[in-house]
Amino acid sequence: MDIISNALEFEQRKQSFKTTSERIEASREVKNLILSLNKIYKEEKDPEIMDLMKRLTVIKQKIEKRLKGRP
Repeated sequence: MDIISNALEFEQRKQSFKTTSERIEASREVKNLILSLNKIYKEEKDPEIMDLMKRLTVIKQKIEKRLKGRP
């Protein structure tokens, strides 16, 4: 359950990514966490894991929106 604790720690971390490289690293990190949680969820079917994945997905979408910039 180390992945779950890492995901919870990432969620609680201050989300102020000032540089583009920090945003890219954060996006990759949260993507890996979501994929790892998904593997666990497939085996256990725990709704709390699904909720955690949804919250992380929202954070990931915000980071990626910021990366893409305005058209």
